[in-house]
Amino acid sequence: QVQVVESGGGLVQAGGSLKLSCEASGSIFGFNVMGWYRQAPGKQRDLVAHITIGGDTNYADSVKGRFTISRDSDKNMVYLQMNSLKPEDTAAYYCNVLDWRNRGYWGQGTQVTVSS
Repeated sequence: QVQVVESGGGLVQAGGSLKLSCEASGSIFGFNVMGWYRQAPGKQRDLVAHITIGGDTNYADSVKGRFTISRDSDKNMVYLQMNSLKPEDTAAYYCNVLDWRNRGYWGQGTQVTVSS
């Protein structure tokens, strides 16, 4: 049974920083891809960034240069360092992982609120 648990959200002023963490468990051969999505009220859930088991990364244009994704594959952890936060970054952030058979799993989400 795969479980995905996020932590690290909160309230921050514009220009500040937050670091999100996600721990996945239950996949005997680990996770091929780990990533972050976000969903603002009334909007669709969009990709923020993902990282493959080989370390390749992909970012949404809106966060390039401000957010950094990293992972610790030994611990099945993925992190999202968010700098220079803007009010438009306010959203629920969800961790998504693909196991060794590329089946996808979601966490419960963590709220990030950026005040202006």
